[in-house]
Amino acid sequence: MSVFVILPAAGLGTRMAASTGGAPKQFLALKGLPILLHSLRAFLAVPRVVAIYVSVRESEQARVAELVAEHGLSSQVHVVTGGDTRQDSVANALAALPSTSDDDIVLVHDAVRPLVDPQTIERTIAAIEKHGAAIVAMPAIDTIKQVERTADGAVITATIPRELIVHAQTPQGARVPLMRKAFAEAAADEFVGTDESSLLERANIQVFVVPGNSRNLKVTQPGDLEVAEFYLAG
Repeated sequence: MSVFVILPAAGLGTRMAASTGGAPKQFLALKGLPILLHSLRAFLAVPRVVAIYVSVRESEQARVAELVAEHGLSSQVHVVTGGDTRQDSVANALAALPSTSDDDIVLVHDAVRPLVDPQTIERTIAAIEKHGAAIVAMPAIDTIKQVERTADGAVITATIPRELIVHAQTPQGARVPLMRKAFAEAAADEFVGTDESSLLERANIQVFVVPGNSRNLKVTQPGDLEVAEFYLAG
């Protein structure tokens, strides 16, 4: 059994653009190193991970290849062409995986979640080994309201019990054949999901939840960098 990792990193990060001059957020500096490099190192710290595939825009491929080579990661990290959507980027990397066994596992992780820890990654791999598919998620803390959108604003229609809700994080993964099946069915139906789990669920593949933690934040807004710096400071 081999464990592969996909980091979709073709996004432009529009929510961060105003404060970064349009620089893709995966290349922003966190403790002096690109966010992407922190994410790569997190997975390379897990011995069972045999290779990482980074999906980036064609214009950024040379930049990522140079970064990987500069830090001596060329033998384990591979650069593939990303797509217009996250789903396209992951699909391109899935097609490139040299998977030879039905037991092989693929994890998909947001390139801008740089603080994921090896223990969480290991637990996700173990859950996929046992169940076939799993994601990392956090329990809901706030009261969750279902609403209806109106011209005057949102109107509450129901209160959803918190025990029925989790906040999805990454990594999200499955055995390679299951993930490829989910992506193939979505492509055939022109369905676009918000994450890998939504495609697996749609393919009637049961997805189990691995407990996450608040450190595993996604850098999407300027303040998130400050929080990540705080966590790294320890």
